[in-house]
Amino acid sequence: MKNLILAVAAFSILAACKNESEKKDNATAEEMAKDQVVNVYTHRHYEPDQNIFKMFEEKTGIKVKVINASADELIQKMKMEGKQSPADVLITVDAGRLSRAKDEGLLQSVESEVLENAIPSYLRDVDNQWFGLTKRARIIAYAKDRVNPEDLSTYEDLVNEKWEGKILVRSSSNIYNQSLMASIIANNGEEEAKRWAEGIVANMARSPKGSDRDQVKAVVAGEGDLAFVNSYYIGKMLNSPDAEEVKTAQQIGLFFPNQEGRGTHVNVSGAGVAKYAPNKENAIRFIEFLISEEAQQIFTDANYEYPIIESVAPVKDIKAWGAFKEDTLGLNKLGANNKKAVLIFDEAGWK
Repeated sequence: MKNLILAVAAFSILAACKNESEKKDNATAEEMAKDQVVNVYTHRHYEPDQNIFKMFEEKTGIKVKVINASADELIQKMKMEGKQSPADVLITVDAGRLSRAKDEGLLQSVESEVLENAIPSYLRDVDNQWFGLTKRARIIAYAKDRVNPEDLSTYEDLVNEKWEGKILVRSSSNIYNQSLMASIIANNGEEEAKRWAEGIVANMARSPKGSDRDQVKAVVAGEGDLAFVNSYYIGKMLNSPDAEEVKTAQQIGLFFPNQEGRGTHVNVSGAGVAKYAPNKENAIRFIEFLISEEAQQIFTDANYEYPIIESVAPVKDIKAWGAFKEDTLGLNKLGANNKKAVLIFDEAGWK
């Protein structure tokens, strides 16, 4: 009897310990779930991005904490924070800026079969320190009533004297123009790039100023006949709540240069895992989610960017522009040639 009582007591103690252990395990799991986070430093300021972040939270239970600022501000912030930086992911636009973040030692290489299999090699870093998320083409917007599109052909042809006083473009300090110039250096060499920059300056309708949207408005206003613009701006203007912007966008035609040769210059918005990411695995999962079909569809439907993966169809406005051949130059070369591009702009007098 005594042995039976001892056995029952021992069993009760073991059961109590097991229950207590399970409670602790469950509590620990709940705490871990609560603490799951990915800290995102992003230059993109679009509302659809926030919707994508919420989708990620709902699917994974990982909280997305966002810091919004300009690319320069975010890069400087990460440099100042050093090893203490809470940043897990850096998102910005243009491969030139992504390459700068890499060169500053702010990103790290990651291994992800999902990213490597889904994203074409020319749209991601050679060391897997950053990955393209969306594409945008650097195209020519022209006045439908004053320009015959059959007279257009390549970026290089825009130095032809027939375009004298007709080209509108933004400042050389703009990263989009710097990356276009970097691509011309990579494709044609520095000497040809210098001649091209000088020719564009000679054919400018006015001194460079304003945004891509401003160039389109200036074309319609008759200040010039042609302008360099990123494709997604046209989609946004055509779907703007501002009726005047819609009317303006409807009056211009779009031309994709170099279709008989290397193809039209494309650039990306992209993301990389921060060098000292405290939540590296969450960061990788987050970037992988951004190239999922559901996230990619939102990028194109809501922001008129080209999806990075082939299985997602561009929004109807983009489809209406037609398929085009894109330059498959490795985008790392945009960063590699950025300093040369800036020097050439200065030498050519491109303000």
